[in-house]
Amino acid sequence: MGRLTIAREGWTRIAGLIVVALGIHYLAGFWWASPVWLVVLLAVQFFRDPERQIPQQDNAVVAPAHGRVVAIEEAYDPYLERDAIKISIFMNIFSVHSNRAPVEGVVKGIWYRSGKFFNAALDKASDKNERNAIWINTRDGHDVVSVQVAGFLARRVLCYVAEGQPISRGQRYGFIRFGSRLDVYLPLESRIEARLGHWVDSGSDIIGYLPTVV
Repeated sequence: MGRLTIAREGWTRIAGLIVVALGIHYLAGFWWASPVWLVVLLAVQFFRDPERQIPQQDNAVVAPAHGRVVAIEEAYDPYLERDAIKISIFMNIFSVHSNRAPVEGVVKGIWYRSGKFFNAALDKASDKNERNAIWINTRDGHDVVSVQVAGFLARRVLCYVAEGQPISRGQRYGFIRFGSRLDVYLPLESRIEARLGHWVDSGSDIIGYLPTVV
């Protein structure tokens, strides 16, 4: 675990809550303010964004999200219209909600689709929920798609990269509020390291390796 920092999405919210807590604390005392202080602690926990040690191994694919691996399967990639291996990572409210690039390359495409807000742990969330996908083309010509999927409570999917922009492995590129999931589509020949049901840390845990180009 790296040094704890707070995601920029939480700065104003946490600051506002602290002002309210201090005001109630000053006017009415600690016990009246204690519920608000508890909310402050919960907000800090939710918006935490620790630094990560990014692996440097060739062809490594890192987890784009902090959470539990809920699916590893061959699936149809609807964005690049190909067969692929899909790895899905479910984030609950206690996860770090900053999203990180799984590989290094260039952002070749971005797709945003509005949708519903089913429980993100369900398979149908990948097709029905609000989502934002980015297509990364690596230096070796591999295509990787990373999809932010809103969950039952999530109401905002944020993406901070643009088409044509270079992106680094483990780079922070987005944020989703509350429970949600990330789907990653990899080439069929990729070697998968993720294990179903295991927890992974965003940006630092390797979930697979892209095929070696000879």
